[in-house]
Amino acid sequence: MTKKDSAVKRREVRSFVLREGRMTQGQRQMMEQSWKLYGVDMQQQFLDMDKLFKRSAPRVLEIGFGMGDSLADEAIAHPQIDYLGIEVHRPGVGSLFRRLDASNSSNVRVVRDDAVQVLRQMIPDASLDGVYLFFPDPWPKRRHHKRRIVQSAFADLLASKLKGGGVLHMATDWQSYAEHIMMVLIDNSDFVNVAGNGNYSPRPDYRPLTKFEKRGQRLGHEVFDLIFIRR
Repeated sequence: MTKKDSAVKRREVRSFVLREGRMTQGQRQMMEQSWKLYGVDMQQQFLDMDKLFKRSAPRVLEIGFGMGDSLADEAIAHPQIDYLGIEVHRPGVGSLFRRLDASNSSNVRVVRDDAVQVLRQMIPDASLDGVYLFFPDPWPKRRHHKRRIVQSAFADLLASKLKGGGVLHMATDWQSYAEHIMMVLIDNSDFVNVAGNGNYSPRPDYRPLTKFEKRGQRLGHEVFDLIFIRR
């Protein structure tokens, strides 16, 4: 690798800013006590999913689960599915661990790192039955659009990790971002829109309503669900 290539690699744009906020004592305790049970350290080799979850089952990856309420609800409601969550914010991870511990759930694992790097380095090709990305940072200012996680290269990466027939489900309450995501996925020949070309889907039962989403609805924000199938 040349010095120029190294500089480009270092300047790669990340789609998130680490806004840690204050961790409660309970969140901190759960992070310390439960990481060995639910946490997965970043590594340079693909995960053995059956070994990680100690069984063979459908596998869903959720990117950026925030405070973990939706992921916990999904995992508790669907114990037959294994969930791998990616989130960089420690308070959210600690909050999720507390929910999982209270419900005695064993079908969730978490990686605290950049989603793109986790996908590239840890997720085997054609290993996922679903990928969820709910309410990612919209980066609404035009000069920040390059930071949006959903770009053509990201869609290609997700396609490589999904099994044929696997589900890609994204949701946002920013219309401009929804339109951007729609165009990215329409342009990707690996995906088919389950609602028909250019159409948004109704919210399926498996996606719980979040506090953030309910607040947005009270303010009149429309929510856009985009559900595509991997060819």
